[in-house]
Amino acid sequence: MKTTGNNIDRRVRYAGEYFQRDRAMHPPAYTPIYKTSVTRSPQKALLSIEQSLSELTGPMFNHNDIGPLDHDMILNYAQDGEPIGQRIIVHGRVMDETGRGVPNTLVEAWQANAGGRYRHKKDTYLAPIDPNFGGCGRCLTDEDGYYFFRTIKPGPYPWRNYINSWRPAHIHLSIFGPSFTQRLITQMYFEGDPLIDICPIVNTIPDKDAIRRLIAPLDLNASIPLDCRAYKFDIVVRGRRSTLFENRLEGN
Repeated sequence: MKTTGNNIDRRVRYAGEYFQRDRAMHPPAYTPIYKTSVTRSPQKALLSIEQSLSELTGPMFNHNDIGPLDHDMILNYAQDGEPIGQRIIVHGRVMDETGRGVPNTLVEAWQANAGGRYRHKKDTYLAPIDPNFGGCGRCLTDEDGYYFFRTIKPGPYPWRNYINSWRPAHIHLSIFGPSFTQRLITQMYFEGDPLIDICPIVNTIPDKDAIRRLIAPLDLNASIPLDCRAYKFDIVVRGRRSTLFENRLEGN
């Protein structure tokens, strides 16, 4: 897709309105209760670098980039039946800090299956692989920034942070936004999960309101009777009140 000079000007003006991040709300990169942050966190002071034109424009996506079943993780990997688990819809809006919807934004999702296991060669959890569930999908936001996809509710799984640590059920989300500086990778949790309060990763976040915004409430108004429940998860890209990164501060 070609981008005209006027489109570039419009996108630069839009991106130039980003607000500074509120570092008091976001988790510090070095949080020893989340053990892998000790080796992942920066060892030197962070730098502020002026944004270039290439960072303030693109990438651009359209419906030609999306397959007909990309948004439906119940069907997009099914081989000889549908996957096992609770059928759900995840939906919401991708917005900037002023509440404006961000249109034509690629939203990618990946997750464990209903037993808590990822379809990945390095996942050795004893839960079985579901032959009909791939665990990944994607969709585009509409003109108002609205997105939705169907999937199976993921299960929690153990991990070696402490001897008996368990991750809450969650879905990973990648959102591109209208420019590279708006790229966001985050996690969505589910309302009512008791593991959220004791998760070491969640507890790196100092702002309780920020934690609340990572938890998707049940939305029966968007559910399909006798079929699937719905969870609503709004996402804010860039700025002081942006949805949080996965223990990473760069780029936000």
